[in-house]
Amino acid sequence: MTLRTAPRSRPVGYRPRKPAAAARIAWPDAFGQRFAVFVDTEEEFDWSQPLAREHRDTQAMAALPDLHALFAAHGVPATYMIDDPIVRCPRSVAILQQLVADGGAAIGSQLHPWVNPPHDEAVSPRNSFLGNLPRALQAAKIAALTDAIAAAFGTRPVMMRTGRYGLGPDTLALLAAAGYRVDTSMRSGYSYAGEGGPDYRAIPNHAFRTGHGALVEIPLTTIYTGAMRRGGAGLHGALGRIPRGRGIASRLRLHSRVALTPEDMPIALALEAIRVAADSDVRLLMFSYHSPSAAPGHTPYVRDAAELALFRNWWEQAFALLDRLGIAPASHDQILAALAGADERP
Repeated sequence: MTLRTAPRSRPVGYRPRKPAAAARIAWPDAFGQRFAVFVDTEEEFDWSQPLAREHRDTQAMAALPDLHALFAAHGVPATYMIDDPIVRCPRSVAILQQLVADGGAAIGSQLHPWVNPPHDEAVSPRNSFLGNLPRALQAAKIAALTDAIAAAFGTRPVMMRTGRYGLGPDTLALLAAAGYRVDTSMRSGYSYAGEGGPDYRAIPNHAFRTGHGALVEIPLTTIYTGAMRRGGAGLHGALGRIPRGRGIASRLRLHSRVALTPEDMPIALALEAIRVAADSDVRLLMFSYHSPSAAPGHTPYVRDAAELALFRNWWEQAFALLDRLGIAPASHDQILAALAGADERP
């Protein structure tokens, strides 16, 4: 006789629930509708190859002031979310100190577990998501990065993004305990469950209180465009189960999922997403890019000088449309001040 056993269920990754309506941030009326740019400021590595601890080069940082100048010319402040290889590189720290001193820039944290001490875990795809590590190891890595940034810049960071958007069930509580005020790790409408990471398909674009101390989550913005945009993440998932379904729907202008980044996101789609967002009740639009894209040859998005020119032009067009629509930029400190105002509202 052969006994049949139930198949083993696959491990369920972190899947935060849609926040309650009461948790949503009620931004002060004076804040209006704003946008912010948060930069994943990090080392260079080959995106097509396995992650490795020894990949800590920071050559692209030399190009960051030039891109920062483009932002400054449009009055757009940037928050640089820096990780361990950046904060332990004196040249990178000096560059960032100058950008902060010039005004219009601030420093936050970004944690890549595989290059962030202590190195007590194996380097693997699953362990590249901070939230998959043991709670004590997460806390130790958060402390190491936070302390290093405080030592380099004289101020403890209060905004965090976990690399690869890698939150877990324990991470938000650990960030709150470490004194963080804002987390920006959740990417609305995206799931990394196939790689062992979190699933954010239930997360909206609205900022919300996490329930862990004063910590607020400000998700990266995802906008759906097209005639069937109200289908949102559910329709995007269904189209993914049809061969070439997402591409066909996008070309027919029926449904597109648009992240507010020039990296692998055509400007035409981005401009349409900004127009859709302008008519929505989302009060803070979150844009992002990776700092190695400031120079050719370090990311798959900017491989040569021609792509760098397109990258810069993407920002020029986005800033021009945001200005026409009356959506003003918000700095790191303005966001914190507005959150303080939201806390004071009944």
